[in-house]
Amino acid sequence: MSEMDDLMAALQKTPYHHWMKDEGVPIAEGYGIADVRQLKLAPWPRIGGRGSFIHLYGMEGLTGMYVAEIPPGDALKPEKHLYEEVICILSGRGATEVWQDEGEKQLFEWEPWSLFSPPLNTRHRLINGGREPVKFLAVTNAPLVMDIFHSVEFMFDCPRAFSDRYRGEDGYFSVGQKQYAIGMQSVWETNFIPNVKEFGLRDDFFTKGPDIKLVQFEPCGNTLVGHVADWPVGLYHKAHYHDAGAVLMILRSQGYTLLWPKELGIRPYESGRGDEVVEVKWSEGAVLSPPGGWFHQHFNAGAEAARQLAIRYGSRIHRTGFHLAAQRKTDGVYISVKEGGTMIEYEDEDPEIRRQYEAALKRTGVPCKMPPVRYSP
Repeated sequence: MSEMDDLMAALQKTPYHHWMKDEGVPIAEGYGIADVRQLKLAPWPRIGGRGSFIHLYGMEGLTGMYVAEIPPGDALKPEKHLYEEVICILSGRGATEVWQDEGEKQLFEWEPWSLFSPPLNTRHRLINGGREPVKFLAVTNAPLVMDIFHSVEFMFDCPRAFSDRYRGEDGYFSVGQKQYAIGMQSVWETNFIPNVKEFGLRDDFFTKGPDIKLVQFEPCGNTLVGHVADWPVGLYHKAHYHDAGAVLMILRSQGYTLLWPKELGIRPYESGRGDEVVEVKWSEGAVLSPPGGWFHQHFNAGAEAARQLAIRYGSRIHRTGFHLAAQRKTDGVYISVKEGGTMIEYEDEDPEIRRQYEAALKRTGVPCKMPPVRYSP
């Protein structure tokens, strides 16, 4: 049994995993899922729709994920919960109602690839406003919170109103206009993104490779935030590692991701351990989650610019100690391992990695645009 198998077996003993099983819907597992839109769903009485949990190796009890479906012209049951949740609409159109127990309802509309987060412990209801089923992906920090309290009743029926996060103010779910830089990170404070697949990214932050753009979004006072990254045709990211729990979803193009434990070093093929490198192929709708402390590197092998949505910890506004301790440096994922960070510069990476990428591009007929490299000894 592998180290990852041992971890997954251990996680099956947690309150969160017991709760997932008790919910009675399928649980999909692995390093990644090829297309979350194609998962087998089952009736989910608690939410009033259909759904499936996703339990990836790299989530490691820090984040949870599920896919749900709302029938045409129907709505899910109202709910509130004592964990954060980020929702991305996969298909269909509709609206969400949000309210505090004693407050008025606010309603905002969404379409495919809209992204939002119901503020912590607010009541909310998702409504299908069309003639086709609505599917959405949700990432939560329910495992962490549920394992601490191990009380389902408290999780879903806590009377506390977090008015510092939401007071029913007008325009709360409008697109945020506040965007700025913190260190090497572009940060966007917004509680709603109309279309995460299509909005434009800033052109002045290239930190993980040539012409690779990234913006971190901060919704609703969450510790669970995210980022959107673009990288053009014929290019790939620099390898890096960070703590567990990040969920990555592919919004455009096709390619693959390589993952390997940092204990294998920065050149696993050169050291004869290439058979321990995991390859996850992806295209639109795929999700994956790199295990904590594993290098991972994303390769766009398609004929269009790739876009990736990541939902993870790492808020620059509401920091968590465990994230800072694991990362060691605020911008560690942008700093070379030779300088104390967690990123591998192109000249330090395993030469086999570029050889594999060039071969993948040759198979798809896409020209390689990676800059020339002189490998360090």
